[in-house]
Amino acid sequence: MTTNIQQLPTIAAIATPIGQGGVGIIRLSGKDAYRIGCLITGRSTLTPRVAHFGGFYGQEGVIDEGVVIYFKAPHSFTGEDVVELQGHGGMVLQNMLLARVFELGARQATAGEFTYRAFENDKIDLVQAEAISDAISATSVAQATSAIRSLTGEFSQKINELLDKLVHLRLYVEASIDFPDEEDVDFLSDGIIENKLTEILAGIDHILATAKQGQLLRDGVHVVLAGKPNAGKSSLLNRLSGTERAIVTDIAGTTRDTLEETLVLGGLTVHLTDTAGLRETTDHVEKIGIKRAFDAIHQADVLMMVYDVTAEADPLALADQLFCEGVNEDVGDMIRQKLILVANKSDLLASKPVLQVSCETKSVPKLVYVSCETGEGLDELIEVLTQKVGFHPPENSLIARTRHIDALNRAKAFAIEAHEQLTIYHAGELVAESLRQSQQALGEITGQMSADELLGKIFSSFCIGK
Repeated sequence: MTTNIQQLPTIAAIATPIGQGGVGIIRLSGKDAYRIGCLITGRSTLTPRVAHFGGFYGQEGVIDEGVVIYFKAPHSFTGEDVVELQGHGGMVLQNMLLARVFELGARQATAGEFTYRAFENDKIDLVQAEAISDAISATSVAQATSAIRSLTGEFSQKINELLDKLVHLRLYVEASIDFPDEEDVDFLSDGIIENKLTEILAGIDHILATAKQGQLLRDGVHVVLAGKPNAGKSSLLNRLSGTERAIVTDIAGTTRDTLEETLVLGGLTVHLTDTAGLRETTDHVEKIGIKRAFDAIHQADVLMMVYDVTAEADPLALADQLFCEGVNEDVGDMIRQKLILVANKSDLLASKPVLQVSCETKSVPKLVYVSCETGEGLDELIEVLTQKVGFHPPENSLIARTRHIDALNRAKAFAIEAHEQLTIYHAGELVAESLRQSQQALGEITGQMSADELLGKIFSSFCIGK
């Protein structure tokens, strides 16, 4: 994987956010980084890992002044010579300094190119590279903490341990096929391979459970608030967000369009969508809003039907009427599976009625009594939501992506296939092939066996200076 770093051109970019700030950093990496660092500071030498203060010079004099730090290859983030110019944070000064760096021989870095070079030079693996992006974009303490754990190699270590077990098992199987022992012992039925396969499958299941939590932590869950007009959907959005995010009035049809807000509830990132009240209407604009509401409902991970508990006696019938009429049975079942019933205005009840469920009801949704007026029941609603999506406190979670889950599922499927080939068909060559495919799927996670197209997609999502 390692590239000849002396042949790569020197790249440079602004590594700090756009705008005004106390400090602005220009980062350089490549074979000419040291030379450019010396020229722009007017120094004959730069001592590695020592902060040198002074001026940054252009052709017409001083551009700025600040600190330059030199990281000598391979002891740098990218594995190449790296120089950081830390000046003042104004965009005009940073762009002037960057232009001077380009004049001296560097070129503009592409998105994620610094991290890509670190990956190419074996400084980090693919999981750690992705964790850098996740740490930067974290919206909660839990997300940031889990991303840093992945960045330090904890997730990679778990994958690599499994890969080692798969490699050793493959070697054992293939060696037994090529060099059967003299006593003609049937290695396929001696129990060794089956026990090791069982251990590998248990390891994959353990990582899958952790990764699914990490995926929820990273991506969050899409929740849609839907129901009849004036049920309290917008009031619930305001309560959960802690701000007057949505306009609330007694006039039916106030919400005409979807309104989205991203919140962190119980450690879980929730992408919450408020929708127009569902009803028959002749208003053209309201009809468009209702259509968008149904589009959001079908795309949601969780559907919260908010209803006025003082006016509706049968919420299950109401849910079927609002969401399932006119759709096929499979779509109706899918909607019921992601449904939570939110009984608003519970503060006006003398007692809370029990949900009536017939024996024909296939899926019984959770019912939560809330009051958007007093805040009653909101903690319970958050708890029901986290339970529904299978999210628990993320102390042991590691940030994971959809591609990690997919690779783990494929690795598990191939390992199960190997187990079947072993125990049912006694086909040693097929056992070895299934183990190879399982190893390849796991290797995609850390980047040991990744296609260039996959790498391009991952690193293009990074910011320019990273």
